[in-house]
Amino acid sequence: MQTTPHIGLETETVIIFTALAILGLIIDLWAHRSDKPISLKAATFWSCFWVLVGVSFGAFLYFHFSPEVSSLYFAGYAFEMALSVDNLFAIMAIFSWFGIKSGYTHRVLYWGVLGAVVFRLIFVLIGTSLFAMGPYVEVVFAIVIFLSAYMMLKKKDTQELTDFSAHGAYRLVKSFVPLYPKLVGHNFFISHKHVLEELKKEENKNIVLKKTGFIYATPLFLCLAIVETSDVMFAFDSVPAVIAVSKDPFIVYSCMIFAIMGLRSMYFILDALSNALVHLEKAVIFLLFFVAFKLLSSASLHITGYGFEISVYTSLYVIAGALSLGVIASLLSKKKENKDN
Repeated sequence: MQTTPHIGLETETVIIFTALAILGLIIDLWAHRSDKPISLKAATFWSCFWVLVGVSFGAFLYFHFSPEVSSLYFAGYAFEMALSVDNLFAIMAIFSWFGIKSGYTHRVLYWGVLGAVVFRLIFVLIGTSLFAMGPYVEVVFAIVIFLSAYMMLKKKDTQELTDFSAHGAYRLVKSFVPLYPKLVGHNFFISHKHVLEELKKEENKNIVLKKTGFIYATPLFLCLAIVETSDVMFAFDSVPAVIAVSKDPFIVYSCMIFAIMGLRSMYFILDALSNALVHLEKAVIFLLFFVAFKLLSSASLHITGYGFEISVYTSLYVIAGALSLGVIASLLSKKKENKDN
C-alpha cells in the first residue's frame, strides 16, 4: 500500500522556508512602497519573481528530501495557484464596487495576503488533523470538494456580485468603527482631527457623519475586510483540495503560502487578461472533481478493501496537464474570436 511521505517540522527546512518567505515579502513591500499603478510588465516580472521563490523551495525539497516530496509540493502549489484564479476575479469585483484606484489595490492585496498567511495556517492545522482521524473524514472532504466543483459548474456567467453593502464584513465594521465615506489617500483609518480637516474642504461640505469617534475607517479598510473574509470562505474550498494532494501539514502550508504570495502580482495580469482565459475555470472544475474522486477511491480502499491509490506523480501530471489544456484552449479560442472579428 502506498504511503504519503511526511517531513514534519525539520529545523533546516523550516528556517529556509521562513527566510525565503520573509525576505520575499520585504523585497516586495520595498519595491511597491509608493501608490503608483503597477504596469502589466511589472506585474509579469513580480509574478515570475514569486514563481522563482516557490520553485526554489521546491528544488530544495527535491535535494534535501526526495523527488516524491518535491512532487507533492509542486502538485499542491500548482493546484493552489489554479484555485486562486476564481478568488482573484471576486477581488476584482470588490475593487470595482468600492471604486479603488489601481495605485491602492496593491496595498489592500498586500495586507490581504498577510491575513491569508495566518488563516491558512489555522485551516491547514485543523484540516490535516481531521484527515488523521481516518478514511471516513476523507469521504467528508471529498463531498465538500465535489459540491464546490458542482456549484462552480452550475454557476452562470452572468452572475456577478456588485453590491457588498449586505456583506458581513461591511456590517461588522460599521457596528464597531465610525465610517468616513470617502477615500483619503491609502489610509485604512484616519483620526477625528483629520476628518474635521477633510470636512472643511468644499467638495466635502455635503457629507454628514452618522457616527463619530476618535478614529474612522475609510472605504479602503472596508474593502480589505471584505477581501479577508472572502478569502476565508475561499479557503474552505481550497484547503481541503490541497490537503487531498498531500496530508503533511508543512508541505501543504508551504506550497499554499508561496502560491498566495504571488497572487498580488498575478491579480494585475489577470485583470488585463480576464477576457482571454475563458476556459481556465473549466480546468479548475475538472481538477476538483478529480481530487474528490482521488479521495473517495483512497477511502474506499481503506474501508472496504476495494479501490486504489492515485500516486503523487499521477496527481502532478493530471494537474499540470489540465491547467495547460485550459490555458491553451483559452488562447486558441481568443485567437479564433479575433480572426472572426
